[in-house]
Amino acid sequence: MTTATDPLGEARALELDAADPLASYRGRFRLPTDAAGTPRVYLAGQSLGAQPVTARDAMDCALEAWARLGVDGHFDRAGWFEADDALRAATARLVGARPREISTLNTLTANLHLLLMSFFRPSGRRTAILIDAPTFPSDRYAVESQLRQRGLDPSTELIVVGPRTGEALVRTEDLEAAIHDHRERLALALLAGVNYATGQVLDVARLTDAVHAAGAIAFWDLAHAVGNVPVDLRAADVDIAAWCTYKYLNGGPGSVGQIFVHDRYASDPTVPRLAGWWGNEDATRFEMADTFRPERDANGWRLSNPSVFALAPIAASLAIFDEVGLPALREKSIALTGYLEALIDARIPDAEILTPRDPQWRGAQLSLRLTDARQRLEAIAAEGVVADFREPDVIRLAPTPLYNTYLDVWRAVAALHHDRPRPGT
Repeated sequence: MTTATDPLGEARALELDAADPLASYRGRFRLPTDAAGTPRVYLAGQSLGAQPVTARDAMDCALEAWARLGVDGHFDRAGWFEADDALRAATARLVGARPREISTLNTLTANLHLLLMSFFRPSGRRTAILIDAPTFPSDRYAVESQLRQRGLDPSTELIVVGPRTGEALVRTEDLEAAIHDHRERLALALLAGVNYATGQVLDVARLTDAVHAAGAIAFWDLAHAVGNVPVDLRAADVDIAAWCTYKYLNGGPGSVGQIFVHDRYASDPTVPRLAGWWGNEDATRFEMADTFRPERDANGWRLSNPSVFALAPIAASLAIFDEVGLPALREKSIALTGYLEALIDARIPDAEILTPRDPQWRGAQLSLRLTDARQRLEAIAAEGVVADFREPDVIRLAPTPLYNTYLDVWRAVAALHHDRPRPGT
């Protein structure tokens, strides 16, 4: 039995929600429901963000413009010609960049390849790439295939720095040591701003400094960071970065990716890149010239015109981020995830929290190691909780501050607690 003064009780969760200054934003999203139409507890935003209510109107407007204008929509007030450019300023505010350093194009792994083609330039002894672990598989596939494309052997040219034996998190000092030890042969480091498996936040500025001290390119995968934790790419002097928009940015399944290219490279047309007509200078794109003249900013990496329909939900979501601001979201995220942590510690003794305990070094995610993780996930799903599973034994719970509540967190832990194995069972 719980009371309003019980910090772990349902009544306390309701009190916290009543005092939440961002509570109204939950109504700005359409959250998944069960077959009866009952809202589910959706804690999987680190995998796929919820749908903004305004996304449907944005899509309808794009469809209506296509029907009414046809090809003239590129130049009429529908603004298709500038549709991707319209996302640059709002995104730049989220990642600490200049709008000209941002471009919206392709998808994440395709963008990893595009940027690696430009910035991984093995020469002399500098032929190695360093990554952190556990690595999202697609990132590793991209890096290994790029090495093979250059005639290099991943078994010798890929440097993987992971957690120490018996630990779940990679240590910053171990990454720095590896970068320093391999400084004579390191060409590029590709690191995750937030680790997909553990939710660990890496020190972007500190590690970028280490990579630059080694004379290499600092490349960051921010798929789990953008819209989740504070990022300041220019302050950290990052060279390049890439991310998807379907997690915390709520752009929809398979939505268009984005990149950052520091202006020292973006404004230099001599930086090698794969070329496509949408990367041409805006002023000359429709001249259909035989010679490629890249736009002198991050848009010079674009290849083809993006889907207007894919851009619409991203624009709808970014408008909400601009309205609420990342500092307020971060404040709630720390409180919400801290509440989840306290409940797990008290109610789920068989769960090992892999994510850092220090809120500075985690985002809106806790990764739990459970011996029966798959069965527990199925059990909480039956009680209306949506989380996800990562092999071999991890459940990820992501209380996203834009649309999750303290009651969501309480209900998720109550479901886990209800299914906790009892003695003799």
